[in-house]
Amino acid sequence: MARLTLQSLRHAAPIAIGAALFAAGLYALYHLLRPVDPADIAAQIRATPTATLAAALAATAVGYVALIFYDWFGLRFIGRSLDRSVVALGGFLGYAFGNTIGVSVVSGGAVRYRIYSAFGLNGFEVAAVSGYIGLALGTGLTLVGIAALAVHPGAVGVWLPYSPGTIRLVAAAITVVSVLAIGWLSVSQRSIGIRGHQLRMPPPADLFGQLVVTLIDVAAAAFALWVLLPAGKPDYATFIAVYAAAMMVGVMSHVPGGVGVFETVVIGTLPASVPVSDAAAALLLFRLVYYLLPFAFAFLIVTLNEARLASGIGARLWARAPGIQPAIATLHGLAPGLVAIVAFGFGAYLLLVTMIPAVRADAIAERDLVGELLLEGGTLASAVAGVVLLITSHGLARKVSSAWWFAICALLVGTAASLLNDFGIENAAILLIGALALLPFRGAFDRPGRLTSGVFEPMWFVTVIGTAIVAAAFFFFMHKAVPFSSDLWSEFAHDSSTPRTLRAALAATAVLLFFGVFLLTRPIRRTAPVDAGADVLSRAASLCAQADDPHAWLGLTGDKRFLFSETGRSFIMYAVRGASWVALGDPVGDPAEFESLAWSFAEQATRANGRPVFYEVSGRNLALWPELGLTLHKIGEEAVVRLPEFSLAGGRFKTMRAALNKRRKDGFDCTLLPAPHDPALIAELQTISEAWLGGKTGSEKGFSVGQFDAAYLDRFDIAVVRKSGRIVAFANILTAADGTKVAIDLMRYLPEEASGLIEFMFLCLIEHYRDAGAAEFSLGTAPLSGLSERSVARSWNRFGRLIYRHGGAFYNFEGLRAFKQKFQPEWRPRYLALPPNVSPMRALGDVALLIAGSARGLIGK
Repeated sequence: MARLTLQSLRHAAPIAIGAALFAAGLYALYHLLRPVDPADIAAQIRATPTATLAAALAATAVGYVALIFYDWFGLRFIGRSLDRSVVALGGFLGYAFGNTIGVSVVSGGAVRYRIYSAFGLNGFEVAAVSGYIGLALGTGLTLVGIAALAVHPGAVGVWLPYSPGTIRLVAAAITVVSVLAIGWLSVSQRSIGIRGHQLRMPPPADLFGQLVVTLIDVAAAAFALWVLLPAGKPDYATFIAVYAAAMMVGVMSHVPGGVGVFETVVIGTLPASVPVSDAAAALLLFRLVYYLLPFAFAFLIVTLNEARLASGIGARLWARAPGIQPAIATLHGLAPGLVAIVAFGFGAYLLLVTMIPAVRADAIAERDLVGELLLEGGTLASAVAGVVLLITSHGLARKVSSAWWFAICALLVGTAASLLNDFGIENAAILLIGALALLPFRGAFDRPGRLTSGVFEPMWFVTVIGTAIVAAAFFFFMHKAVPFSSDLWSEFAHDSSTPRTLRAALAATAVLLFFGVFLLTRPIRRTAPVDAGADVLSRAASLCAQADDPHAWLGLTGDKRFLFSETGRSFIMYAVRGASWVALGDPVGDPAEFESLAWSFAEQATRANGRPVFYEVSGRNLALWPELGLTLHKIGEEAVVRLPEFSLAGGRFKTMRAALNKRRKDGFDCTLLPAPHDPALIAELQTISEAWLGGKTGSEKGFSVGQFDAAYLDRFDIAVVRKSGRIVAFANILTAADGTKVAIDLMRYLPEEASGLIEFMFLCLIEHYRDAGAAEFSLGTAPLSGLSERSVARSWNRFGRLIYRHGGAFYNFEGLRAFKQKFQPEWRPRYLALPPNVSPMRALGDVALLIAGSARGLIGK
């Protein structure tokens, strides 16, 4: 229990610290803006010259082009090369979404994975690129910020209790030492260990190019803000130091996007000659130009793709760029998450504009009851619509179809409320455009269910609470000139903007409060796993008979449960050990239902206070697991023999060919017996199985392999090896629906006949199924095989490699792979997919107990 509490605190600490820093930055910003009149900020924004906005837009374009080169250098770092248009699309979308969302390594990495995986990169290579980008951005911004302080120490001197000379000396020393260390590591190509991670620098040429890109990136972003600042601002060279320092502090604070922290540093370091209201207006415009506009443009790209899928609109546009069409096709998977973010953003926007006093109030006659009711109703409706959008965003992320309808209706209600409350035609137009932009995404939300049926994560609650705090701070800022009185709550008049806003805020808070209480007090449905009965096994068997993966038959071993899709055309087979709900392999059935089925399984496990674990998933559905918020860990490789190309002729198989012929001369032969089987045969095979088990450590295994069970074996063809007419070995054969894919399951033999027997059986079966027209023959998985040794590899890979090399006392990992390698197979990765806060060692421990049946089964005979 203590360990669980400590682990929970460790995962909750970053969220709590980030929330605290965000609140501190917000308070500091509010303190700085206290003397500012909101009307002055709005006036300054409207007075911004068109030429100034154009210059900021141009600088933003240059900055995003520079950002794309981070991806290019990251791909070079891992030794991969992609078409320039693909890198440009992946880089731009990654930064446009990541910069605005705030967690760019995660959200940007998810975008890059979908695009780059369409061109052959696996999940670990994309993770390495994302890690490179995160380190390059963080290191580059920090070094540029420190170097800028060495040139202009007065930029942040007001924030530090040191003299400019001391700041210059320390900053210059840190810069020189850091540059020399990075340069030495680049030239020598040595790696350094940091908290268990081995890091190395790119070669000197790439390092220099990365430095140039970083300088362009910082200079362009700084210019986009500098040009928006009013007269009295520092010169451009000095402001680069201010900007770099503010970005450095924002990055180090870990607050998403540095919101509040960045603005506080910039305003606090500007000369006193710059009015705070004008600086606030420039910072707000900068956020719009440098963050929201690229996000909107990137969202437009995804919207056009959804429109193309829904109605063919935009198909001609993408047809002109055939090189990136595979990448465009992957954008559909991003739709639910992006729509959820957009809906959340519109909800926050509605809450904020509700806090703005209505302009039309002065135009309403003194006793115009209808006008006052419309004004009051519009304010309340906009606040409630904003809260509804915050709530539905969670359902949108889970692809719930009703959430999409709620979001559309809330945006339309917000549009009407904006007109009633006179937020302006502009606000109503923005909300209406938002509703129209969501229409093409209808096909991305295909999961039936209620908005409250899923599990609401702590991060969602933290984000909603943060939004509420921002709205409250904005309310006090907009209405700070109004003295508070208890009479404000009951004051109804055409010019009573503050009371009206207070009542709207109360309504919004009440909706959020009731929703939160409902979530916290609703009964927990603990789904108790039920053993599969004969009718369930019969349903599963019918789907296994239609599956294209022979390993689907492992669901019939009798030690698993099943989660079927609503149509009954697909299922997930799983077992429960402790808190781990372990699904074996990929879902079985209709691929179109895999995502919703996996979501249902993950939510069912979470509702039961468990953790979803997907064991030995293949590479066929790699994009599915990040969509569920799971991380992938490679746990081995499956050896698959490509039968059409297999032949014992030639020098490669000379030794194996000779051994095969010798066995045949010694009286060995291999026969395939079709199901069903005679009870006398099963009894004879059981004798062999018991003799085989008698010489092994542990007991009969299960879960991921078949067990000796008469009913189970009676479903499959069985290969038997005879010596002089006596059966000495056997194996049951799993086949796919069309017979093109074949796999070995249960293998048993007499211990005294072990030498060379399995190799003989494999060769006979490979030749048989090759001649029968099959395409693939699976020899099974080699655990811990093929784990990466790169410096960017995660700690699990390095630990797995250590066990693989030195774990021979427990299991002959290297020997098993070497034996299967003799057949020249194609090695296909197998993965473990689990929540990011779950240790793979802990999950694999539960899997091992499922396979062994008990802890005693791991070590006892």
